Amino acid sequence: MGELLRAIDAYTGQPITRFALALSPHVFVRPGELRQAEWAEFDFDAAVWRIPAARMKKRREHVVPLSRQSLAILGQARALSGGGRLVFPALGKRDRCMSENTVNLALRRMGFGANEMTAHGFRAMASTLLNESGKWSPDAIERALAHKDSDQVRAAYHRGRTGRNGSPWRSGGATTSTRCATERRCCPSERESAETASKPRRLEVGPVARP
Repeated sequence: MGELLRAIDAYTGQPITRFALALSPHVFVRPGELRQAEWAEFDFDAAVWRIPAARMKKRREHVVPLSRQSLAILGQARALSGGGRLVFPALGKRDRCMSENTVNLALRRMGFGANEMTAHGFRAMASTLLNESGKWSPDAIERALAHKDSDQVRAAYHRGRTGRNGSPWRSGGATTSTRCATERRCCPSERESAETASKPRRLEVGPVARP
């Protein structure tokens, strides 16, 4: 975890890609929800991101509380893309969001193999860390991940020991943790070279899981 965050901080690729990477551990939304984010969805005064139902997998609006770190990252991103509609536009194409493989390729560039970390991987990482902390209600964690109420979904995302029931989700549901799991459509794993696949393992996120 620490190694991944340090690698993101040190990333020297496109700044807008680094901002997408840096924001992912704080909001742990699905990759498509992140890369298609629009500035109009953010309320900086209330520190919330309202993702409309039309862009959510379950077709229900999802409200994401924004930590001060998230607001700072978005502030930097706004200096680059704030003049357009999209928070994370494609390079040279401000009317199109970044590619679904942009974050995955950046992770490969940082040395993390497809079996170690993916864009979707921040979600399972969050589930594991939050459940194992024992501080949060499992149901609140599921709501933060925009999951349906399902023990099977929870088991797929939680990689470690089953977290004990803790205190209710604090601050009306706010959290600033991290998330993870792998989603095949957002991962170029089968197409990656043998050289990439053979890189040393650096971060374990468990088997592939889909929400």
